[in-house]
Amino acid sequence: MSSGVPQLDRQLGGLFIGDNVVWYDSAGSLASIFSLNFIQESQNRNKPLIYISFDRSPKSLLEDLGPLAENQHMTILDCFTHGKGDGSEVFSRFYEKNGARWPYQIVRINAPEDPGVVSEAFYNLHATMQGDVRFVFDSLTGMQDLWGGEEAILKFYSHACPRLYELDTIAYWIMEKGAHSDRLRANINHIAQVAVDLSVSRGKTALTILKADKRKPDALNRPLVYWNDGLSVTFESESGKSVHIDLGGRLKQIRKRQAMAQKELAALVGVTPSTISQIESGTIHPSLPALYKIAEVLGVPVAALFQDRPEDAVRVVFSGEGIPMSLADLPKSDVMGYRLSPPNFDADADPFIIEIPEGKKLGSHFFVHKGQEMGYLLAGELELEIGSRLHRARPGDVIYLTGELPSQWKNTGEGTARLLWVKIKK
Repeated sequence: MSSGVPQLDRQLGGLFIGDNVVWYDSAGSLASIFSLNFIQESQNRNKPLIYISFDRSPKSLLEDLGPLAENQHMTILDCFTHGKGDGSEVFSRFYEKNGARWPYQIVRINAPEDPGVVSEAFYNLHATMQGDVRFVFDSLTGMQDLWGGEEAILKFYSHACPRLYELDTIAYWIMEKGAHSDRLRANINHIAQVAVDLSVSRGKTALTILKADKRKPDALNRPLVYWNDGLSVTFESESGKSVHIDLGGRLKQIRKRQAMAQKELAALVGVTPSTISQIESGTIHPSLPALYKIAEVLGVPVAALFQDRPEDAVRVVFSGEGIPMSLADLPKSDVMGYRLSPPNFDADADPFIIEIPEGKKLGSHFFVHKGQEMGYLLAGELELEIGSRLHRARPGDVIYLTGELPSQWKNTGEGTARLLWVKIKK
């Protein structure tokens, strides 16, 4: 079977029915691209898939899955709301507000702190499905936090893996490498059919195949440098050339394209302007937390900082799926932005979708930007304050900002307000 990543299939030898595939993620976010490809490949083949979520709220998970969540073959097992979410009204409200309109299937587990309840839930779901069912367990680390230690994880895993193997499934298990002992990882490797390590070193992401039963990969225990653009994953060994990644140059290019000064970026990231200057000049490399914060502030995926000249420069039509991004340190619960153009695309204007939930009020503008901006209100009603004047906008209205920025935005209508917003560069 295919993993959804052709280059990985060639290196690994493909997936077999019965495989339990463990992904050791040293950065906490590297495995997601491989999970998304696995999910997409499963849906392309009309294979049922159960996604067991311990670390992600349903709302957050659905945002990342996008259209993949709406597939009839996808079922999400929510172990977060009454697990790490502690049954909080903030997370429980998701079911009360949106349940009647779901185009997808979500099953909420009310006692996820009990491994037996979780097991029974996904085995019962599996019994209703036909063919080779696929699984994604999004966080062994999250299970450990909830269940109280590594012994509980090992007991659950050592029982689940053999049973899933006998049930002709393929399961992805994701864990944060640094959060577990060598002993636990050794025991898990012994039980799993496939084990893969994902790491970042000096600005390069690498995949290492640690174990592959019934296969003899040439690259066993040898790091393979790779990069991704959207869901596309490319291995350096298969690209036909060795790639030198100018992290500092890419950072400078993206920062300038967004008309952001080094001082502004440094303030939002929480470092000194000198640090940003040294990174851009290649004098130093950023730490992993700083790297991810820089990408978040700039509203680009981390991969965008490691790419050479983008192929997007010659494209005309792009997918309409926006890239989620943070906005001027405003809480995601108050406003969410989605970049519509690829992060490497060099144009005179950048389009975004801005969403402000019902009743929310922003105490500042959602962009730190020097230049003209304009927006088209797609849905909802908004009130913005510039200086001492209030301005109201309804669907179909166009908003122009050419000087002073709004000091306040407020959703005064029903439902989420959606803006098509464009930053114009000079």
